[in-house]
Amino acid sequence: MTTASPTSVDSTPIPDGTDPGGGVLSGRYRALTLGIVSVVLVIAFEATAVNTAMPTAARQLNGLGLYAFAFSGYFTTTLFALVVSGQWCDRRGPLRPLFTGIAVFGAGLVVAGTAPGMWVFVAGRAIQGLGGGLVIVALYVVVGRAYPERLRPAVFAAFSSAWVLPSIVGPLVSGAVTQHLGWRWVFLAVPVLILLPLAVMGPALARSEREHPVLKGADFDRRRTLLAAMAAVGAGLLQYAGQRRDLIGLVPGIAGAALLVPAVLGLLPKRTLRAGRGLPTVILLRGVAAGAFFAAEAFIPLMMTTQRGLSPTLAGLTLTSGGLSWALGSWLQGRPGAERYREAMIRCGFVLTAVAIAGAALVLVPGVPAWAASVAWGVGGIGMGLAVASVSVLMMKLSAPEDAGANSAALQMSDALGNVLLTGLAGVLFAALGGGSLAVAHECAAAAGSPGAFAVILLVMAGVALLGALLAGRVRARS
Repeated sequence: MTTASPTSVDSTPIPDGTDPGGGVLSGRYRALTLGIVSVVLVIAFEATAVNTAMPTAARQLNGLGLYAFAFSGYFTTTLFALVVSGQWCDRRGPLRPLFTGIAVFGAGLVVAGTAPGMWVFVAGRAIQGLGGGLVIVALYVVVGRAYPERLRPAVFAAFSSAWVLPSIVGPLVSGAVTQHLGWRWVFLAVPVLILLPLAVMGPALARSEREHPVLKGADFDRRRTLLAAMAAVGAGLLQYAGQRRDLIGLVPGIAGAALLVPAVLGLLPKRTLRAGRGLPTVILLRGVAAGAFFAAEAFIPLMMTTQRGLSPTLAGLTLTSGGLSWALGSWLQGRPGAERYREAMIRCGFVLTAVAIAGAALVLVPGVPAWAASVAWGVGGIGMGLAVASVSVLMMKLSAPEDAGANSAALQMSDALGNVLLTGLAGVLFAALGGGSLAVAHECAAAAGSPGAFAVILLVMAGVALLGALLAGRVRARS
């Protein structure tokens, strides 16, 4: 559900006098708008479909112990791709990284869909992360270069709206395909869907490149690229060490920390990890929100299938309410007069998210109806809409114009790091508490007596969200 920010946004305005007027669906912009929104739509559908199909895929590949890796592996490689894509766009324009990213994303889907085992499946997800990181940054750069300033808010609003339909349809389609054709077709069908938006927007994007060429290709920042690579490798090593949980695992664990800590310190603004007042806390809160919510969300479909015996379709539909209510929360924070309550909305958003994550754990209690998880996730979606959108607004408000691109990069880096670290932590807890030993066959009966792994994960993430509520008071810088 996240909407990425570019790591290095080339938002050079269209020169005066060249804005032909019209809206985003006028003749000049129609093909480009439909194309890039279709790409977001496909990515959104893939994200919601994967949540539905993942429990079945992990069980059939005998890889429940690596379940979290299938999610965190995606975000780990995205860390690196975000930095590379931003610099590539600045150097050569967004056309090459966009089409390369789509091709890599499709290749990752094919690898995951044909995987003979769980480690190959995780590798496919990691390849997807590389492609996804390249694509989302390039799309934002396209908006900055191809559209006049007056139309950009409408395009970004369309990006957010593109998540609503997949949130409703994605679990239904993915669940039906998983049950009747097999989970592999959820992954193998998506690359075909990408071909249409490519055909629609290709000529319009090429025309935009000709009309707004890169006047001065920036050199790659080798230090920043190296730091991004260090962060990705370090995060991967830490996750691997957490899965081993033995003395041998100390070696990759120490190496991972030695790579990750200096990389994070170099990629994020100073005092971010100490929750310094103002912008550092704003950047930190993005990672706290994304990490807590999505780490919990990754395990809810698995919990609903193993603990409550739901079909993949019904388990996926549990998350639908969150997608819809997220849009509502984002709309509420943007209402006239809401600016004066920005800090309060962030705190309220984190509290609602914590309540939702803890509420989802209630379905582990006998007698609590399964639909209670869907109600809880609807509450969480409102909280995330309030908190995440408000954090983004505050980031822009606290950024000088010349720093907006760098701070947007830091915000997205925090988002990805939060996802990697907290989903990785959830995976360690899941494996340590016996979650990976759930039987492939008769999984509901085998898991009925061991709901502790899910309960601990959800309660820990609820605690992280409450920590975000406590830190919300530090978003206001001292006078």
